[in-house]
Amino acid sequence: MDARNAGRRRPVRPILPFTAAILAVLLAACSAGAPAATAPDSSRATSPASATVSAPATAPATASPTATAAPSVGLFPLTLTDDEGTSVTIPAEPKKIVSLTPAATETLFALGVGDRVVGRSSDPFMFPPEASPLPEVAVYDKVDVEKVVGLQPDLVIAGGDAFTSVDAVRTLRDQKIPVVVVYAPDVETVLSDIELIGRAAGRPDEATTMTAQVREEMAKVRDAVANLPKPRVFYELDATGAFYGPSDKSFLAEMIGLAGGDPITTGSPDKYDIAAERLIAQDPQVILLADAPFGVKPEDVAKRPGWSVMTAVKNGDIRPIDDSTVTRPGPRLFLGLALLAKTIHPDATIPPASPIPAVP
Repeated sequence: MDARNAGRRRPVRPILPFTAAILAVLLAACSAGAPAATAPDSSRATSPASATVSAPATAPATASPTATAAPSVGLFPLTLTDDEGTSVTIPAEPKKIVSLTPAATETLFALGVGDRVVGRSSDPFMFPPEASPLPEVAVYDKVDVEKVVGLQPDLVIAGGDAFTSVDAVRTLRDQKIPVVVVYAPDVETVLSDIELIGRAAGRPDEATTMTAQVREEMAKVRDAVANLPKPRVFYELDATGAFYGPSDKSFLAEMIGLAGGDPITTGSPDKYDIAAERLIAQDPQVILLADAPFGVKPEDVAKRPGWSVMTAVKNGDIRPIDDSTVTRPGPRLFLGLALLAKTIHPDATIPPASPIPAVP
């Protein structure tokens, strides 16, 4: 999961989400509430496994950070309501923006205002790469408030469900800095958050056009797998200390369903750890390894005590997947869905994705 991304809570590996608390971002955004289980060990290796299924080559184009977005005439001052129900007033078109989640950073660049982003959160899977040189002001739920204030932003995009600490948000608002908190518990809210960020940044029309394209591309994938069998799918987020997968009401479970699978969930609306007994009883037909970039191999999974009875293990259907594409709630969401569908249904014909054009 993007490694933590605003809007979800999932296990966070040594990276990021959408990584200090291994359950951070999940696309339930992904679901409400922090995991009650002990967070997995964050000391794992971070070199990607060579077997990891990669995202499709086609990715939405993003504006260069040196490109200058056209001024938004007549849109400001603007008052909007963020995902936590807070009314936020933005006096003038933002010229200096700080992003406290990887998904928000990606969205801002895709909207053509990358040149206005002056600070960002940590992102082990940086996208777009043009954001790499920007000052890092946050890691998971820890924000260097003094550094953010020193950048003198006129807009901060933060993550809800405590992705960005409540204290940090409060302190920034006390400094009269507009802070918009985004938190997406489902796919539709991911799209509405792109539009919310677009409004806050003065690019509402561009954001609306973008989400329309994302919906269209996602519909193509959904239609391509609509009549295929729906195998029982377990999406392994992490297996350090406990087994972690999507919660019942998570964004990730919804994505698996849209991709033509029957998601095996934890049995809780907001917990991401699943008992081995429950998992074995659910008998996954396909196991997707989101933790493959951290050294988890299909052959190692097959050797776990008790797992030999699972259909996925018997048939060898244990497949690595690029989690950072699948679970990042941003403009590449359709690519994540296409990757999920193709990994669950390797023989399916998934229409090639049309790139989202760069916003000038």
